[in-house]
Parts: sequence; structure tokens; C-alpha cells
Amino acid sequence: MPIQLKAEDNGRLVVFHVSGTLTKEDYDRILPQVEPLLRQHGTWRILVEMTDFHGWEPAALWEELKFDWAHRSDFSNIDRCAMVGDQKWESIMATLSKPFTSAAIRYFDRTDLAGARKWLDESPSVANQKKAAR
Repeated sequence: MPIQLKAEDNGRLVVFHVSGTLTKEDYDRILPQVEPLLRQHGTWRILVEMTDFHGWEPAALWEELKFDWAHRSDFSNIDRCAMVGDQKWESIMATLSKPFTSAAIRYFDRTDLAGARKWLDESPSVANQKKAAR
């Protein structure tokens, strides 16, 4: 499956495993699983693990954009998002996402998955102190 979803920490951490090329059918399957999580908790975090990820088919990208627009106010509850991959364009994608959310977004190389999880586990006060120091 090109996209898999797993909720951890009682749903406060949502992990997406993404690989291959995402299709509209992938979104038709996964988005109904995401919507309840948006309403379940106040603040939550996201880990996106990209393995051999090739991007989106046009119809899938359209589904992503429609979902993001419809739930833009829900995304204010995302505290931070760690993106893990091994391709330069994936790190650029993480950077380009920053203006569209108030969440802290960081890209980690695949070899530093433990570092990504550690960063996601930090308390908000630690993360805010580090953000202010940058």
C-alpha cells in the first residue's frame, strides 16, 4: 500500500508511511481515517516516513489539496510535523510547506528516524525555546 496510517500515543501522534506514487484511490481509502483524528484531540503531531516515494498522480494531488483546504482550520491543532526521507526534493517539500501552517516542520534524513521521533516527543516549551533561539 502506498500510504498507511497509524495513530500512536492515544492518537496524539499520527504516523504516515508513504511510498511509491499516490493515487486518488489511496486518498479515498485513507482520508476517512484521518478525519476522526482531526476531531479527536486538541493538539497532535505528525510523522511522515517517505520510503521510495515518487509523489502523486494529478487526481491524488487534487484530493490532497481539496482535503487540506476543507480542513485548514483543523490543521491549526498540529503542533509539529517531522518528515523523514532520503531525497532532496522531499526536503524541499518540507520547506515549501512551512508558510501554510503554524506547525513547526522539520525534515530528517532516513538515517535519523530516531532523531525525528525524539524531536516530536519534546515538550512544547523545549521546542519553543529552540525555535526562539534560531
